[in-house]
Amino acid sequence: MKKIMSAVTVALTLMTGNALASGGHWGYTGEGAPEHWGALDPAYALCATGVNQSPINMTDLVEAELEPISFNYTGLATEVVHNGHAIQADYTAGSTMTVNGKTFALKQFHFHTPSENLINGEQFPMEAHFVHTDTDGNLAVIAVMYDIGEENAELKKVWQQMPAEAGKKAGMASQVRADHLMPENKEYYRFNGSLTTPPCTEGVLWLVMKNPVPVSEAQVKQLAEALEHPNNRPVQPVNARPLLQ
Repeated sequence: MKKIMSAVTVALTLMTGNALASGGHWGYTGEGAPEHWGALDPAYALCATGVNQSPINMTDLVEAELEPISFNYTGLATEVVHNGHAIQADYTAGSTMTVNGKTFALKQFHFHTPSENLINGEQFPMEAHFVHTDTDGNLAVIAVMYDIGEENAELKKVWQQMPAEAGKKAGMASQVRADHLMPENKEYYRFNGSLTTPPCTEGVLWLVMKNPVPVSEAQVKQLAEALEHPNNRPVQPVNARPLLQ
């Protein structure tokens, strides 16, 4: 249970200062770049040795009868955090989604630019991860791709509060609902993977929305400028995993 709770803590904080203090100083450039994660700390070994790592390039998809995800999102984002690795919005308690008879509570969502996962070789300008956990500490991530189009009104509310400096956070001045950042059509791909940040813990259920959501080029640029560098881990080998659609 200690290992599971450690993974949950890391996922929910997305490596804030407290998480950084517990392990090697990882990042996306230089000596802390993704290719070095597995050697930075013994706790990060799976980043180098794991066989079910994320993100991936989703190709050779297998047809399956995936049941619809049942959403019960009732809460709102409470604050926006710039933790040096991503822009993260923490979420009020009580919002859940259910898939395959298991219910997961939404804890936070955060953004990567460019996208971490690829769909049939295509990389998108931005990707959001909606991080959930169940009562047993199991993790599920809903991934949403964003493609260049019209300005995203819901994302604009988040960006208006986005701290420009790492280590800063701001309360939400506007009401932001997680489901308003997702596509209307919620068909998805499914695979088993890992956290995309150290310690790269495996056993994470990934549900990747098939349909991208529009975002303006200026909004992607604002995220990139706040982070000062891309924050995507390169795709990892699929190995023997089935990729379902």
